Amino acid sequence: MTVLEVLQAATAHFKKHGVDNPRLNAEHLLAHILGRKRIELYLDFDRKLIETELGPLRELVKRRSEGEPLQHLLGSVEFCGLTFVCDRRAMVPRPETEELVESLKSEIQSLSGGPKFQIVDIGTGSGVIALSLAAEFPEADILAVDVSDDALALARENALRLKLSARVQFLKSRLLENIEGAFDLIVANLPYISTQDRHTLSREVLHDPDIALFGGARGDELVRELIDQAPAWLRPGGMLALEIGLGQRDALLSALAEKNYRDICSRNDYNGVTRFLFARYG
Repeated sequence: MTVLEVLQAATAHFKKHGVDNPRLNAEHLLAHILGRKRIELYLDFDRKLIETELGPLRELVKRRSEGEPLQHLLGSVEFCGLTFVCDRRAMVPRPETEELVESLKSEIQSLSGGPKFQIVDIGTGSGVIALSLAAEFPEADILAVDVSDDALALARENALRLKLSARVQFLKSRLLENIEGAFDLIVANLPYISTQDRHTLSREVLHDPDIALFGGARGDELVRELIDQAPAWLRPGGMLALEIGLGQRDALLSALAEKNYRDICSRNDYNGVTRFLFARYG
């Protein structure tokens, strides 16, 4: 079979099994097997594939059609222009979280610490928020924490691969419990899905660790707990930045107001969904 024939067959197979963006998935997997860039496939449609290439591709196509995330099969994910190792140890980073990081980049310069500020990333997962900010702001002092040993191991691996190990410290902690010091920015993409909504999630999402997905019976329990904790760790005028779930905006805005945060605001993601909350304290 030629490259084009393989792409057509894999695309048809993915369509049959309900895989979103079937052609794009087929191209990514074939490029991965061949060690080529995806765009290079278009220059080589007539090339015939050999069995040592087709065999591994068949296995990846099978696993993808069964719902295994593309990022797990490729072993990496692009996030804010950087390439991160991605596997079952932490949640697959979402495009919405990239939007959060881009918003923070524009906010950081206005924080009280200026270019030398203190940042803590709560629930760091694979480290994408902390490491993306470290790459952008080399003078920042950044701490990345998670309750999962597996996630912290993955985040450290990403820091090493990106040559950012000296720029970010890692610590095991449930929210802020084991953390000392005060921060100009506390950012968190915590689990915010209700355990009752498990049945609504896609096959791909359910490959993420439960600890990274589910925040409790309501979904926003951990976010509320962090809202309660954060004032004791924020410097005067410091910012709390949160990624939240669908339908959680109003209740969490009220929780921020009750705790005497100021400059409270929400922002939508590119799909028009209220996804981010920002507030200052003191």
